[in-house]
Amino acid sequence: MNRIKPWLSAMRLRTLPLSVSGIILGTCFAYYNGGFDVFIFVLALLTTISLQVLSNFANDYGDGVKGTDNEDRVGPERAIQSGAITPLEMFEAIKVNILIVIILTLSLLWLAFGLSHFLYMLLFFILAGLCVYAAINYTMGDSPYGYRSLGDVFVFVFFGIISTVGSYILYMKVVDHVVILPAVALGLLSVGVLNLNNMRDIESDKKANKITLAVKLGLPNAKKYHLALILGAMIITVIFSVLYYVEPYNFLYILAFVPLLIHIKKIKVAQLPNDYDSQLKVLALSTFLYAILLGVGYILF
Repeated sequence: MNRIKPWLSAMRLRTLPLSVSGIILGTCFAYYNGGFDVFIFVLALLTTISLQVLSNFANDYGDGVKGTDNEDRVGPERAIQSGAITPLEMFEAIKVNILIVIILTLSLLWLAFGLSHFLYMLLFFILAGLCVYAAINYTMGDSPYGYRSLGDVFVFVFFGIISTVGSYILYMKVVDHVVILPAVALGLLSVGVLNLNNMRDIESDKKANKITLAVKLGLPNAKKYHLALILGAMIITVIFSVLYYVEPYNFLYILAFVPLLIHIKKIKVAQLPNDYDSQLKVLALSTFLYAILLGVGYILF
């Protein structure tokens, strides 16, 4: 049991609901249009979770060996930082996880597309490769993009656009404008989670020469950027639900706006790193709730 706990901690289970939010949202809209398949849904969830775990392992390894995770860092102690898992053990786990991702991806794409949609299967296999690249190279390697203020872009693209639109295509085999605005809104909320994490670590990241967008902007502007992300996602969602109104259930997502508005209020007055850290779980779970309610609001009738 003592060996299992560090690995569970390194998986960072609290990040998993956010990672599957796009899958849930895209699946709900596919269900609304008559394209749901439970086996595709399960495999898509497993594939996404395995990619998120890979990302978490890689982040632990990259920041651990670079010394970014040190006594200055706020938040839960990382596995390599604590010494509970060695860098070699983590590197081996990363390799095993990549193999799991490959197996799950191939299974998912064969089930969703088969040979009858070979070009889609090829495209998604390339996208899966890019997802693996993004998961690994956020903090690993000689020039990780997370150290060059590019993390926000990658999170927006992969957690928002690819996750939501991609999961919809798995069922429907076509790109549909109906999922574009929800994908953008979810991407903005997901970037908000990353920015919140970076605002928390702004001082320790500066010392470690990890130049996140929050470090580049400075805390006051990073806070304004954060509020723009959350409010932007909310405004886009309202516009979407007006443009694609079917019935009152479509506005069910407004329930998720309550914790988001409370979150905004708390961030406005936040001063200490722990103030931001305490809001990470709030924003991640609020985003997860938002995805569920927005999707379910279109399949209730």
